[in-house]
Amino acid sequence: MTGEITLRGLVLPIGGLKEKSLAAMRAGVTTVIIPKLNEKDLVDVPEEAKQKLKFVPVENVDEVLAVALEKNGAPSASEQLQPKKATTEITRASITNT
Repeated sequence: MTGEITLRGLVLPIGGLKEKSLAAMRAGVTTVIIPKLNEKDLVDVPEEAKQKLKFVPVENVDEVLAVALEKNGAPSASEQLQPKKATTEITRASITNT
């Protein structure tokens, strides 16, 4: 993992995308999250790496977390923000019996 995030959650560009992509490929990584501002640098990445790696461009930390945590079975960021349904039904009988 490399890069910088601003206090407002914006993902800033990185240097050495080609080298980092090759290292990720050698390490067996299959998905690489990159700053959207680095999309232009993908032309420098060898074709073999482009075929073996899935590049996901992101602009903010919410997108990073959604991609990074989704694969591990964790709920996505949007799923975490959904209101939870009540699991206990309140009836008149349960209120008067307390």
